[in-house]
Amino acid sequence: MLVFIDESGDTGRKLDCGSSRYFVVSMVFFEENDEAIACDQRISLLKKELRMPDGYEFKFRKMRREQREAFLKAVLPYSFGYFSVVINKDPKKLYGDGFIVKESFYKYACFLVFENAKPHLRNATVVIDGSGSREFKHELQVYLRKKTDGLIKKVKIQSSHSNNLIQLVDMIAGSVHRSFTGKGDKDIYRRIIKPHEFKVQVWP
Repeated sequence: MLVFIDESGDTGRKLDCGSSRYFVVSMVFFEENDEAIACDQRISLLKKELRMPDGYEFKFRKMRREQREAFLKAVLPYSFGYFSVVINKDPKKLYGDGFIVKESFYKYACFLVFENAKPHLRNATVVIDGSGSREFKHELQVYLRKKTDGLIKKVKIQSSHSNNLIQLVDMIAGSVHRSFTGKGDKDIYRRIIKPHEFKVQVWP
């Protein structure tokens, strides 16, 4: 089993100074490696179909609406599922010292996602985007293994730039995040990928 993790939004608490209202962590999982490989190959082919430059990285926030729709429709036939946790950073709802520290905030959001996904995890290899401090990523590896009762076999850190399936979970996280905004396209993307949705938890 292959599992990919990424986030959308930020952990900042200053909502009146540009921080996002919501912070989203998403997980995409493939039960069969062959299906993951096929999806990976389809994403590579899509880059050529859309005439993207060599080395292009699909990132939800940098793409146009039609590109996002093309991506999500391209991956729709493949067998994967996703879980997301949407943290509402409204100060009236979210409080506690742990949420002031970015790393603690992120680890807790990951914990919630893995708690929801536990019944579906088995001998999982988890792949996390390599951006950020390697020390923190190591701490996250230890944390996730401890919290998932042996369901994780391995945690790997890879660059989203060179991993199509991390780009996939970026697109999923971005789609879920957008669905909680007031923007005109908020319902489009999540509706496309709805067949793959297992659970989206809003917390607290």
